[in-house]
Amino acid sequence: MPDKYRRHFLKNREAKILLHEASEKLQTDLNSFFKERADIEVIETDVAEIILVNGRPIMIKTSDGVYPTLKFEEYLRLAPKVIVDMGAVPYVCKGANVMAPGVRRIEGTFRSNSIVAIVDEKFGKPIALGEILFGSEEALKLKQGKVVKNLFYVGDKTWNLLKELTLDDH
Repeated sequence: MPDKYRRHFLKNREAKILLHEASEKLQTDLNSFFKERADIEVIETDVAEIILVNGRPIMIKTSDGVYPTLKFEEYLRLAPKVIVDMGAVPYVCKGANVMAPGVRRIEGTFRSNSIVAIVDEKFGKPIALGEILFGSEEALKLKQGKVVKNLFYVGDKTWNLLKELTLDDH
C-alpha cells in the first residue's frame, strides 16, 4: 500500500464536472452507466488519483486527464477495440505501443486521439487502454508503424495500485 494517500468524496458540483470531462473524452455519457445516484470518491496517491464511483474504481485521473480503468467493464464492453495478435500481448503488457503488424482487427468507429481498449485475440480480454493515433477507417489500412499509444496496461503502476489498495472487486 502507498505510504501516503488521501481519500475523500467529491461534492455534487465537482462530481458533475468530473463526469462531464470524462464523458467528453470517452465520447459517451458516463451517467448512463450508473442506475442510481453516483457517489464519487477520490483516492489521491503519488501515482494517480483513483476515482471510485459507488465504491468501484472506474477512472484514473492524471495530469493528462481522466481515463477509464481496466476495471470499468461496462465501458470496456462498449468501447472501440483494437484486437492484437498473441505475439503482441507480452510487449503491450510491458508498456509497448501497438504497432500495425500486431493488429488483427478493429471494432467500432472512432476518430484519432480516441481512447480504445486493446484486446487479445485469443481470450478477448482487455489488456490495455490506449490512444489511437488515426481514425478507424485509416487505422484499418495501415500495414506498418505505430497505431495506438499505450496509456495503461495490465501490470503497470496504476493496475498494481488498485490491487494494493484492495479495491479490486474481482
